[in-house]
Amino acid sequence: MLVIHAVTRYPRTDDAEVVANLIGIAPLVAGPVVELPVHDNDFVHKGSLLYKIDDRPYLFALQDALAAQARLEGDIENETRRISAQESSVDVASAGRQNAVANETRADDEIKVSEAAVAQANAALTQAHADADYAVGNLHRIEPLLAKEFVTPDDMQRARSLADAKTAAVEQAQSNLSLAKAKLLSATAQKQQAVAQLSQTEAQVQESSQAVLVLSPLIAQRESRAAAVRLARYNYEQCSVVAPFDARVTNLTISEGEYAKIGQQLFTLIDTRTWWVLANFRETQIQRLQVGTPADIYLMANLGQKMHGTVESAGYGVTPDPDVVGKLSQGLPDVQRTLNWVRLASRYPVRIKIVDPPPGGLRVGEVALVGVRGHDHE
Repeated sequence: MLVIHAVTRYPRTDDAEVVANLIGIAPLVAGPVVELPVHDNDFVHKGSLLYKIDDRPYLFALQDALAAQARLEGDIENETRRISAQESSVDVASAGRQNAVANETRADDEIKVSEAAVAQANAALTQAHADADYAVGNLHRIEPLLAKEFVTPDDMQRARSLADAKTAAVEQAQSNLSLAKAKLLSATAQKQQAVAQLSQTEAQVQESSQAVLVLSPLIAQRESRAAAVRLARYNYEQCSVVAPFDARVTNLTISEGEYAKIGQQLFTLIDTRTWWVLANFRETQIQRLQVGTPADIYLMANLGQKMHGTVESAGYGVTPDPDVVGKLSQGLPDVQRTLNWVRLASRYPVRIKIVDPPPGGLRVGEVALVGVRGHDHE
């Protein structure tokens, strides 16, 4: 009874093996292996070179991606300068349009002034004709009176001078009217020229505005080119692979000169930083195996050396025994019609971390014997 009590309170098992984390090393880029400094079962330190693939094609791809990125930046810079010049053209055209508007306004004012001058010249000409007709008529009336001495020669001379003066005034008024009409025609021509100039400058403004390029399509390519550079640099960097942690190389299946394919595993790394023992305990013992419970570990290869460990976790599921519950498949369950009289307890895997592994490391799959001491047992 004491033995059963001790085995139940402090479970132990010889159904245990040493395990460690394993990672398969497979290339992310393809190419011939040019360097392979590791050998099967070698111990490698973190950061040491594992293998190198010919990186020249990936270097060329990176250089091409960088050149394409530089070309894009050059195009953006050139287009920025061109846009600045085109915007200046728009400003010049806008200033020309404002000048044309001012010229049109000034021409309108000059037309109004010329029209007023023509009207005034017409009135002056009419008045000059009337004055001239009166003066000439007066001269013709007094000419017969000179012989009869009803008027003096001096009166006759004054009348003739006045008639000549009024006649000359008519000619002057006609000249002023012709000049006013000429100014009106000139103002009208200036108005037409100003209107034509305004139409031309508006067309230039519209053309210059439409000619201004937008940088958005080029700027939108920046992220694409940057992503291409990042991808090319990533591929180039993946040509040389170093150990991510202290590890043991195993299952090496490649040599220098062989063509490595993407995703095809070359070898396996055993993570030597942490070791566990995976021990199978009966279901009646699991309740004693709480997280943190201390355990003693012995390896079959060296039963004289005791190692210490702590329980990290206990399993919660195993595959049901088809001889007991039948086969679990689609449709209806296949339940066994007969049962064995002897029922064995199920066993669940318990992960126990080794807290003091030997300096030289362990071997995955080594058989171990585990005894759980319990928190109250020294």
